[in-house]
Amino acid sequence: QVQLVESGGGLVQAGGSLRLSCTASGSIASINAMGWYRQAPGKQRELVAGITSSGITNYSDSVKGRFTISRDNAKNTVYLQMNSLKPEDTAVYYCNAGLRTAWAKAFYEYWGQGTQVTVSS
Repeated sequence: QVQLVESGGGLVQAGGSLRLSCTASGSIASINAMGWYRQAPGKQRELVAGITSSGITNYSDSVKGRFTISRDNAKNTVYLQMNSLKPEDTAVYYCNAGLRTAWAKAFYEYWGQGTQVTVSS
């Protein structure tokens, strides 16, 4: 069974920083792209940042220049460094990975359980 477990969320004041981590565990053969999404109350889930297996990154316009996504392939872990946080960044942040398990031939999407990030003004 594959699990994506996030950590690092919490409460921070505007202008502060947080670092989220997400580790994939289980019988994993290969991980393709990984990413972070977020969902604020009453809003749809949106892509925050993504990173390919070779390290190519993309960001939503709302976080560009403030957030940095990175990954450690040896640890099956993706990170999201969030700086200059704003109240509008408040949301549940979800980790996402496209991966192939040891018994599968195809890649499938997996999601973490989410971690709350709250930015106070």
